[in-house]
Amino acid sequence: MKLVVVTAGLTQPSSTRLLADRLAEATRRRLDGAAEVRVVELRDLAVDIANNLVTGFPGARLREVVEAVTEADGLIAVTPTFSGSYSGLFKSFFDVLDNTALAGTPVLIAATGGTARHSLVLEHALRPLFAYLRAVVAPTAVYAASEDWGGGGDSFTDGLGERIDRAAGELAGLLAGRAPRPAAAANEGGAGADEEVVPFAEQLAALRPLR
Repeated sequence: MKLVVVTAGLTQPSSTRLLADRLAEATRRRLDGAAEVRVVELRDLAVDIANNLVTGFPGARLREVVEAVTEADGLIAVTPTFSGSYSGLFKSFFDVLDNTALAGTPVLIAATGGTARHSLVLEHALRPLFAYLRAVVAPTAVYAASEDWGGGGDSFTDGLGERIDRAAGELAGLLAGRAPRPAAAANEGGAGADEEVVPFAEQLAALRPLR
């Protein structure tokens, strides 16, 4: 099972990357270590993404990352908050994808910011974006403000820890109920005829014990 983590943090170290890692660890733990996790740092692809938007053609490095994302069984997408929305780099990367490439893919959305007042970015920006891409978005989204990182370093408050565990459990539930994506169908940028996708109602029913 392939789980790809897309993080749009711009600094090193980055609280966005830190949150992405915690979400990936929690999801992998819920799957009993069965997931193969790959992290994509968009800051390393900024020039490639800009060139693609201008020319319409992805370079070899960006093409490989796009294939990894579209072939993944599940996705964790984390962005810093800028001007009350996702970052331009984050949006530009998903603009590169075909608008059917994530159809039926389970996605966990998350964001970071300086204050909890911006937490609505999850519902007003990220969730509509992935709904447009026809992904299956986990019910719980995770927002981490500066005050959520208690004690400095990579420690976090109990409240953030609870949200991470809940969201990871929901994503794991969606992944466990979904067959792996055939490589041929994923390379075509959409769901193939042989791909088994569990109906959304059944996926939600599988999540009920986790609430």
